[in-house]
Amino acid sequence: MDRRVVITGLGVISPVGNDIQTFWDSLRNGVCGIESITDFPTDELPVKIGGRIKDFDPDRYGIDKPFMRKQDWFTIYGVAAAHQAMEDSGLLSDGEGKNIEPSRLGVYVGSGIGGFNVQIREIGKFLEDPSGQWISPLFVPTMISNIAAGNIAIRHYATGPCIDVVTACATATNSIGEAYRAIKHGYADAIISGGTDQCTIPIGLAAFANAKALTRAEDPKYASLPFNADREGFVMADGAGVLILEEYGHAKARGAKIYGEMVGYGCTSDAYHMTAPRPDGTTQAESISIALREAGFDASKDCVYINAHGTGTKLNDLAETKACKIAFGDFAYKCHISSTKSMHGHMFGATGAAEAIATVLALRDGIVPPTINLRNPDPECDLDYTPNKSVKADLTLGISNSFGFGGHNACIAFRRAE
Repeated sequence: MDRRVVITGLGVISPVGNDIQTFWDSLRNGVCGIESITDFPTDELPVKIGGRIKDFDPDRYGIDKPFMRKQDWFTIYGVAAAHQAMEDSGLLSDGEGKNIEPSRLGVYVGSGIGGFNVQIREIGKFLEDPSGQWISPLFVPTMISNIAAGNIAIRHYATGPCIDVVTACATATNSIGEAYRAIKHGYADAIISGGTDQCTIPIGLAAFANAKALTRAEDPKYASLPFNADREGFVMADGAGVLILEEYGHAKARGAKIYGEMVGYGCTSDAYHMTAPRPDGTTQAESISIALREAGFDASKDCVYINAHGTGTKLNDLAETKACKIAFGDFAYKCHISSTKSMHGHMFGATGAAEAIATVLALRDGIVPPTINLRNPDPECDLDYTPNKSVKADLTLGISNSFGFGGHNACIAFRRAE
């Protein structure tokens, strides 16, 4: 059984906005959300910038103080994004006005790291007193990466499949892809899908910097530089993104707003290195090709937007450029491509969902968001990366790429609503 899958709700917490309208306005206008970190000391750290969440108001998302006190930020952000997306979709699984059976509503929200803050706090206590008597009884259920999905399911009475995907930078993209398959093949009628992470804490910055992944640029507004010859690494960021995927007939029957249709998903493994991508781009290209075949890509008819993984690391940018050329052939030079990480940074396990949202909105509005700061393009990255300013285009097909540590490759494909 193959069923159509549409997007009926969106929610986001990001360095460039904590609601969909602000997020999208920022991206299409080239607004950079990366800043110098001021809420904890960075004097001794190798990296002093990041994509932090600003002006977060938990009351907007129905989050009370007891929940805030008990939960790690990755869960709080995930719950907030899911709250937005469910309100946007109009889905209700309990109470008056119920329009979906609880057992047919699932949650696929992953996290690449989980409760980073809780881990550091409780381990610190244990190092001071190895008896363990001061360790919080909530340590495990607030640290484990599935707890964001669990809390979202509780809040929305979703008793269908509840899955926590953990594939590093590809986490949210795999989550959305697997949710798509679950609905397509009849295991659910709607799924709350996406990812959430909060990694810009001292140990997170130190760890990624020592892995030679982060830029040490001092100017936050010229630091996240995908496909730019000046790039030195990615910029760590925080946030969450959630999309409501829903079976088309179910959405139409209840009169839901439809943003677009999900039409393809491919995932592969590099089987190459713990952190570096396969340099020839072949395995990354296969994930794209699988998604394109399922989406019914037609080079004679389609106008394509690619939201690139585009981290701003030399190895990734070169491998992704090669992958696009392998997957699309000469058509790669006709694709509109951009890396929105140039504005919101790398939100790790959440980034694929934020970028999927950008892809869906690009298709809806016919606007390609830019890759900002692309002043000095790498000559080896010679595709159309939409430098510095957004452009209008009659887009018909959009794909979003995510390539994670461990060699996890994922690509999801969307078509605009017709």
